[in-house]
Amino acid sequence: MSHFEISKLCKQYGENVIVDHLDLSIKEGEFISLLGPSGCGKTTTLRMIAGLLKPTSGSIKLGEKELSSIPTHKRNIGLVFQNYALFPHLTVFNNIAFGLKRRKVPASEIKQRVTDVLESVQLSGMEERFPTQLSGGQQQRVALARALVLRPPMVLFDEPLSNLDAKLRQFLRVEIRQLQQKHGFTAIFVTHDQEEAMVLSDRIAVMNKGKIAQLGTPTEIYSNPADSFVADFVGETNMMKINDVKNNGDIISGVLADDTKISIKNRGQEIKDSIVMVRPQDVALTKTSEAVEKKNSIKGQVEFIHFIGDKYLFGIKTAVQDKIFMCSLSPEEFIRLQITEGNEVYATWEIDSTFIF
Repeated sequence: MSHFEISKLCKQYGENVIVDHLDLSIKEGEFISLLGPSGCGKTTTLRMIAGLLKPTSGSIKLGEKELSSIPTHKRNIGLVFQNYALFPHLTVFNNIAFGLKRRKVPASEIKQRVTDVLESVQLSGMEERFPTQLSGGQQQRVALARALVLRPPMVLFDEPLSNLDAKLRQFLRVEIRQLQQKHGFTAIFVTHDQEEAMVLSDRIAVMNKGKIAQLGTPTEIYSNPADSFVADFVGETNMMKINDVKNNGDIISGVLADDTKISIKNRGQEIKDSIVMVRPQDVALTKTSEAVEKKNSIKGQVEFIHFIGDKYLFGIKTAVQDKIFMCSLSPEEFIRLQITEGNEVYATWEIDSTFIF
């Protein structure tokens, strides 16, 4: 039995459907990310779970308790917001203790619980500081501590790291995951950052137009996307229109706009858009058409080469489409191939690395 369950959850403003009959079951102690672009319904879903928005219809259950009619402060769910939502006139200690005081927890227990949670988020010794005396990362830890001190069975995160710089985001997302595993609470994390979702989550719900387009582990979402939207949103992709699609058993075949033949491993998926996809890191480059048998290959010209630290990103102009075809190579491969801008090349990749939607 699931620890938390959403069933046929809807939110509608007039004719505008924001969340469309959403179903989601979460196990106790699981970390789930709601991932998607702006306007996909992920934040609206989170706000309905928190009790900040009333659903148009549907059910929200935590254990055996139906939450839809219970006010926010009685749901026993922790909330961590993007803007921290700290009281500027209260010290760190009193910000964290605020919820405990409202619940009339004894003063001695409040002191011990606040001390313990400050140690958990590595803010010991900062009890008497005010929010304005803290960095953005420290303020976010106070917001997290305020949620954890109440010992809720579930914590909701609404893009809590989006206001922080890249280095601090990387550090804090690891810290959030460690704290979640240490305290054992169930977590729902809203983000538009695919890397954040991949690092943090046990499972990811990729949302599109108010629905879950795919629910799975980070590996499943990345390696076996359910449709062209998921493939394009999660990870870097090359997407190309394919014609004359034929199912030949284990292999699906077709041709690109320039009549290049393409072969795709048949994964049994439904073909809706006749779009083929290959990820840039699965593409190799050669200067000749040799050694491309039993692989897919397209010819093109190197438009640009960008060095981005751990790899070189190649942009290839092809006759297939106006959109640049991307390929990423390791520094070792870059040195070995000696390919420069303007060179004619063949981009090749394995049939097993090709997807069709």
